[in-house]
Amino acid sequence: MNKQEPSIKCPAFLKQEPGIRKLTDSINQTKNVHEKAAVARELQNEVKVLLDCPDYKSEQTDCQNCRLLATLRKKTADIIIMARKLV
Repeated sequence: MNKQEPSIKCPAFLKQEPGIRKLTDSINQTKNVHEKAAVARELQNEVKVLLDCPDYKSEQTDCQNCRLLATLRKKTADIIIMARKLV
């Protein structure tokens, strides 16, 4: 799959994105659900930084896109953690 670099120019996003991508890659490579859930908790913490951004401006496209990506990533982490409870 072709990974595109984000076009979001926000300093907070650019600071968090490498760590978020690393955690996401780790989740994708891990086979064990319990290990995935542990990494997903770390992902939640990283994404929370973006969701709690003090510089968020609802009228800015970069902020909207950042918030959308952060929300999707949080939901993904939440689902992985819930899946662990089902195993």
